[in-house]
Amino acid sequence: MARVLVALLIGLVFGTGIALSGMINPAKVLNFFDVAGSWDPSLAFVMGGALAVTAIGYRLVLKRSAPLFDARFHLPAHREIDLPLLAGAGLFGIGWGIAGFCPGGSIPALGLGEPAALIFVAAMACGIVATRLIRR
Repeated sequence: MARVLVALLIGLVFGTGIALSGMINPAKVLNFFDVAGSWDPSLAFVMGGALAVTAIGYRLVLKRSAPLFDARFHLPAHREIDLPLLAGAGLFGIGWGIAGFCPGGSIPALGLGEPAALIFVAAMACGIVATRLIRR
């Protein structure tokens, strides 16, 4: 039960941060990508802040022998930069640029009843299922 409550708390903090930063607003995200027009660099600060917190957090947490609510850390074993990784990153970026949503911002946007967020999340779920089927 404690594990579920901690996950809920982490999700609430994440969703609040995404909402406060404006990442649930597709126009703000699209303006970040519009470097030749109405460029809004504020999301670069959001991403930079997230990167700094993550870098510090990983250094502190990975000093532990195991996480608090699991027997071991579940870190990626595959560390190579290969075609599937580059293709997936490219598709992620294209989808983000077209829709104005990233996966992290689309979930909190669902709570606002945003139809575009619902379409994005449904398309993302279909992509996840399709990828799993293709990889089998």
